[in-house]
Parts: sequence; structure tokens; C-alpha cells
Amino acid sequence: MTDDDELGRRHGPIRPRQKEDFDEMYTATPPWDIGRPQPAFLALADARQLGGKVLDVGCGTGEHALLAAERGLDATGVDLADRAIAAAREKAATRGLKVRFELWDALDLPGLGQHFDTVLDSGLFHIFEDPDRPRFVASLHGALRAGGRYFMLCFSDRQPGDWGPRRVTEAEIRSSFADGWRIDSLEPDTIEVTLDPAGAQAWLVAMTRL
Repeated sequence: MTDDDELGRRHGPIRPRQKEDFDEMYTATPPWDIGRPQPAFLALADARQLGGKVLDVGCGTGEHALLAAERGLDATGVDLADRAIAAAREKAATRGLKVRFELWDALDLPGLGQHFDTVLDSGLFHIFEDPDRPRFVASLHGALRAGGRYFMLCFSDRQPGDWGPRRVTEAEIRSSFADGWRIDSLEPDTIEVTLDPAGAQAWLVAMTRL
């Protein structure tokens, strides 16, 4: 039995879909909540790729919005899970950081009434089924200003086994963002998870809203 087979046997697919599913995951520590920013996004911050008003979409307990705030940026985080937003607000208070954390549906980002310069997505895009992907992309497009940047880290089809969320192919990403976007880079990377010290194979994508 391979390590990936063992992970699949012990954990099975972890694919929450509804608000209640996500909130339930936060009764404990979900596999994607590593208690610090993903290294890929930390590297972006270090390279000063984040700027202006930053939205952390599907923020969970808020590490990437908090990272943006630490760098002096105007930061907002949104998530559907009540427990995650409560934990994010507590972190912000403890760290003395000013971040807006809102309980919000990522399919209605324009409803926030703001236009953002940067959107960070760590592990959200890959949860959407085919009918909701165009809605999410349209929601992003409506919330980003023209010329704004979207950085996405998602599970890759290069990841073996069946544990974790749905795998995403390069072709699916390019097709989803074919209209109204320019893909600036699409590179293999890793998502750190609590289930496996080696992490999970991912795509790191940088794109510009046209």
C-alpha cells in the first residue's frame, strides 16, 4: 500500500460542499488549516506581489488576510463558515491587526460593495462543481478592479490518490479563465496540509483581470 493509498483509506475524500459542511469541519482543525500562511503566498508577499486592497476569499481562519495586514495592506477576508470567521477575528484581535472578516458567499463577491486590487484564493476554486465554476469566476471578475491580480493555489491533477478535494487540470483552469482574464503564470507548486508532511501537489496561478 502506498502512502497515498493509506491516506485515502484513513481519511477518504474530504469534499465539503454546503455551508454546514464547512462549519462542521471547524469543530476541529481541518486539514487545510496549517496555522500559518501557505509558503507560496508568503513568497508572493515577500516579493511584493500583493498590493492595494486585498481580499482573502474562502479565508478560513484568516492567515492570508492577516499576512496582508502585517504588510501594511488594507485586508478583508470572507468565508461561509461561522466558526472560521470567529477564529479569524480572534486572531486579528490577539495580533493587534486591523482586518475585516465577513461571513459571506464567494459566489456574491460584488455584493461586498468594494473593488479589490488583489484577491488571494488558497484552496477555494477547487471545491466548486462544474455549474458553480462560471459563477465563481464571474463573482471574482465583478469584485476585482480592471488590472487587479488574482492569485490562486489549488489541488492539482498531479496529486495521486483520492484523498482531499477534487483535482484540477491545467486545461480546466485555462478554460475557466479564458474570457476577461490574462493568465500571467501557471506553475506546479505545493499546498501544505496537516495530513501529510510532504504536502499536496498544487497549481499556483497568477492572473490579471482585464
